[in-house]
Amino acid sequence: MSTVSFKIQFLGAAGTVTGSKYLLTIGDKKIMVDCGLFQGEKALRLMNWEDPKFHPNEIDFVLLTHGHLDHTGYLPRMVKKGFRGKIYGTYPTLDIARIILKDTAEIQEKEAERANREKFSKHHPALAFYNRHDVKKTIRLFRGMPQNQWITMFKGFKVRFQYNGHILGATNIEIDLNGKRIVFSGDIGRLNDLLLYDPARPKRADILLMESTYGGRSHPDEKDMIPKIEDIANQTFSRNGILFVPSFSVERAQLMMYIFWQLKKKKRIPDIPMILDSPEGADILKLFKNTRDWHKLEKWECKEMCAHFRIVKSYGETMSLRDDNRPKIVIAGSGMLTGGRILNYLEKQAGNQNNTLLFVGYQAPGTRGRRLLDGEKQLKVYGKTVAFKMQVKEVEGLSAHADNAELIHWMKKIRQKPKMVYLVHGEREAATALKKEIEKKFSWDCHIPELFDTEEIKL
Repeated sequence: MSTVSFKIQFLGAAGTVTGSKYLLTIGDKKIMVDCGLFQGEKALRLMNWEDPKFHPNEIDFVLLTHGHLDHTGYLPRMVKKGFRGKIYGTYPTLDIARIILKDTAEIQEKEAERANREKFSKHHPALAFYNRHDVKKTIRLFRGMPQNQWITMFKGFKVRFQYNGHILGATNIEIDLNGKRIVFSGDIGRLNDLLLYDPARPKRADILLMESTYGGRSHPDEKDMIPKIEDIANQTFSRNGILFVPSFSVERAQLMMYIFWQLKKKKRIPDIPMILDSPEGADILKLFKNTRDWHKLEKWECKEMCAHFRIVKSYGETMSLRDDNRPKIVIAGSGMLTGGRILNYLEKQAGNQNNTLLFVGYQAPGTRGRRLLDGEKQLKVYGKTVAFKMQVKEVEGLSAHADNAELIHWMKKIRQKPKMVYLVHGEREAATALKKEIEKKFSWDCHIPELFDTEEIKL
């Protein structure tokens, strides 16, 4: 078999968990795997605005592992800068990306308008990173792909999308390059998830790009998590407070709906109002109803669960609800308080010590969520600083990401030693911990790339 050579450039999610972008150069072909936004610390967010370290008009096509913003959020910007190729992903992934990108563009436009009107931005004028027109042009490039089928993209290059748990539509991506196998793990889901099936596992990888978000860490047992949520909810309601749950709109919001629905159904929490205030989350609920083969919920369960929630549709409804001090559960985006409807509630309710802010997902360094978890007592929102007196609680273990043991389990079916494992999508400490574990368990060679590194590979 002849030698196969190519380059991988790590344009994101190297030394950090956000901004997933990997550029494959194979001869005269350039393929992007994922195309996400940097989130979290300001230094990372500012990178989104910099000129890209590649030429968007030279990219032939994009392959998406799943629809989260840190894997798809740069697409409209890339289109704005000249990309005209096709964007491939599973049908639910493209549906989710469509929802998230439209909502993100609308939020950016509204926040830019508000910043200009209230003059709280140092930029004059404040501009949206991309707008709805850019998103519309991006969506025209979407092309749906089946899961578990090899598809030839060009001579010598085949691709297969394999079920990965994590969120609806999420996959790992296997590339067959003239008989050699390159595997992108994507974000790997949990074993025994309440809503999703176990991830499919690759049997071969000559080169493996492996996520390391929870390297070196174990998630608590699910049996301990739900009673903890029950206890936090009941303590909040005993104070006549409101329980706010900032949540990622895809999968996490639906998981929290499912947990609260079950708790109320079993009369383990009071019969108080439950609200989902997330336009994205509401749209994802529709996807759950129409993608039965991607998750465990029966049709009747989706219907009954939704019937117990008030699904907020308008911004005006949000502004009315945030002034209502009666006990309730509010699930709202975004999960790390980087934007979304949750900020409207906190702007009004952050000073009420009877309320509880419950974090159920990862909080990246530099985000409002991480700062509040670390004990900050002020919250900057919409250009003003408000006192923060709410109770802050965190329930770990509800992550949609596999923990260390589950990551190791995912790799166990790979029969032959890969030439190299590149550990990505993790902070340095987590990637280092996973590297030690892989070297100990499998004796595989691992490398933790730096952001913007390029690796030249021959197989």
